[in-house]
Amino acid sequence: MEQQQKSDTLSHFYELRTRCIWIVIGLLLALGMTLPFANQLHQFFVRPLLSQLPAGGQMIATSVTAPFLIPLKIALYVAIALSLPNTLYQLWKFVQPGLYPKERLISLVGVLSSIVLLVAGASFAFYIVIPVIFKFIIGSAPAGVAVMTEIGNYLDFLVSITLAFGISFQTPIIVVAIAYMGVVEVKTLKESRSYVIVAAFVIGAIFTPPDIISQFMLAIPLWLLYELGLLIASLLIHQRDKAIGSALPDH
Repeated sequence: MEQQQKSDTLSHFYELRTRCIWIVIGLLLALGMTLPFANQLHQFFVRPLLSQLPAGGQMIATSVTAPFLIPLKIALYVAIALSLPNTLYQLWKFVQPGLYPKERLISLVGVLSSIVLLVAGASFAFYIVIPVIFKFIIGSAPAGVAVMTEIGNYLDFLVSITLAFGISFQTPIIVVAIAYMGVVEVKTLKESRSYVIVAAFVIGAIFTPPDIISQFMLAIPLWLLYELGLLIASLLIHQRDKAIGSALPDH
């Protein structure tokens, strides 16, 4: 018995090692595709700021290595994003043997939905929220002040905003998961709606600049996504209960 347990443990360890190797390979392949286009990617990601600067406006580098390292960092971040589907797939393959067939389907749908929502959140931040933020900030600059953002600070700001929105857009999956697994009842989640709205605005105040527009642009989608999660959870639980009820023998 003890020998069998050791064998199972080693088997899980080897499987985890294999999945980690495939994750690293996926990242390296993605990095090999993005590195040759590091400068083009840099130009693409700084466009939201440059498009809002007045004529002749430009970005600055305050360190010697920044012009070289920042494009490489952007290429790395894009490679991580491109390899994310492979990363999640490898993690799913690792836990798949311990799942029932229906749980495998649900978890696979959850992984795919998570990727879609992450991309949607990051795209919403990049194409809609960030230009609005920069337009507001640059338009609020006092007369005689030239707005010239340091490229390293800009990259950190860009990553934090896109991550905040990408993670916030996972709200429906989180709501569905905790409701479907019975951690919290849907009724309780609905009754907590007012607290969620307050929390959404608090999160918006923490992860966005101190202007009301960007706070609303994070808080309102977060609240709507929470409502979407409640709707999906209610439908799934209703279908599950209906299926269980029909499977019970009649008395």
